[in-house]
Amino acid sequence: MSQGENTLADAGQRQSEELAGSAADEFADAATVEDEEAPEGEGADSAADADEADEVSVADLEQEGEIAADYVEGLLDVADLDGDIDMDVEGDRAVVSVVGATLDELVGDRGEVLDALQELTRLAVHRQTGSRTRLMLDIGGYRAQRRADLSELGANVAEEVKRTGEAKALAAMNAFERKIVHDAVAAAGLRSESEGIDPNRRVVVLPVG
Repeated sequence: MSQGENTLADAGQRQSEELAGSAADEFADAATVEDEEAPEGEGADSAADADEADEVSVADLEQEGEIAADYVEGLLDVADLDGDIDMDVEGDRAVVSVVGATLDELVGDRGEVLDALQELTRLAVHRQTGSRTRLMLDIGGYRAQRRADLSELGANVAEEVKRTGEAKALAAMNAFERKIVHDAVAAAGLRSESEGIDPNRRVVVLPVG
């Protein structure tokens, strides 16, 4: 790992720890809850209600993307790292992607560093706009590939549960990952719910009936 990558990765990890017990941590927790927009059983938050309450325009999302892109570009410059930055709007969230560079160290083994950098970026946007943001940061296509892998996993597990008639619990995942699995299971015609407390919260796929 280069010195620049060490600097940026360490900064993300330090910031992730510092968020605990701070106002920034409260912001990150709220954004994470919104990331998992899937039925969680009785008493769960309604994704539709949340979307209606926090509805933002495409112009607002584009502004979030621009703020985030400037912030990420500044981080890369400080760490002397190369990478092109793409901005997009997917549904109700802005997406900023760093592409054209090998930056695996900024992702981490299971995306931990990327998650920390995403919270840093969300916080930077929040400080300028005054509003919570569900902005997504991707580096080196990690989240795009993870989405494809988890969609396939969800579909395969749904087929297994249909065949056996028995519920199946998956490995612990973050809110972004659980949302993808919930969607894949729903597309297969089954129901799923999340159990446990982060970081050990996991998806359970349920049989019909």
